[in-house]
Amino acid sequence: MLIDWFTVIAQMLNFLILVWLLKRFLYQPILTAIDTREKGIASKLADAEAKVSDAQKQQADFEAKNKTFDEQRDAMMAKAGTDAKAEHDRLIEAAHKQADDNRASEATALKDDQAHQAVAIRRMAQDQVFAITRKTLSDLATVSLEERVGEVFTRRLQLMSAKDKNEMGEALKASPEASLIRSAFNLPDEQKAAIQNALNETFSAVIRVRYEMNADMVSGIELTAQGQKLSWSISSYLDSFDRSLAEALTQPAKSDTEAK
Repeated sequence: MLIDWFTVIAQMLNFLILVWLLKRFLYQPILTAIDTREKGIASKLADAEAKVSDAQKQQADFEAKNKTFDEQRDAMMAKAGTDAKAEHDRLIEAAHKQADDNRASEATALKDDQAHQAVAIRRMAQDQVFAITRKTLSDLATVSLEERVGEVFTRRLQLMSAKDKNEMGEALKASPEASLIRSAFNLPDEQKAAIQNALNETFSAVIRVRYEMNADMVSGIELTAQGQKLSWSISSYLDSFDRSLAEALTQPAKSDTEAK
């Protein structure tokens, strides 16, 4: 059998052309498509992994934030409880202090009221004693109480100690204006003259004086000059009597307290 080499070569050429055509128009597009698809799948997988990683990160952040929130909430609740207790204690203490202050104020007000009443009673007693003393001296000695007080004052001038006499004399002589003599009543001219003579003789100088009446002295005479003072009044005796009476009145209360 004879071989037709032309046909064989033609068929081989056709086969080669077919292979080239298949590779050019079939295999290459398919390979390109497969490669593109593989890259797309790989990209989607990478994107999915990135999303999973991001989701995990967000979940971790969320859990961390929840933990921090829980810790802050617990801390705030504890602080709120502590603050509430402290405010409660402060309000209770303030209420107790206010109550104590109110009691102290009431006690002070009561004490002041008692003191005012005591002053009023003391003044009334002084006035009554003054009136009784004045009438008694007037009836017994046939001289007014004012004259008797003036006599006592001039006698006190004469009985001053050397130190007091020297200090008062310097103050009277150094005074740029007339020294002040205050009395609980208007002194008659005779008594003023007697006091003036006693001053001049006591301090061996002409002493300038001016007179002023002050009923609050409760019968008495007071000489002031340059901060120095010489006085005599019934109120000084009444003050001593008042202190003695107050001590006598409080003595039983002290005894009762000591007994308890």
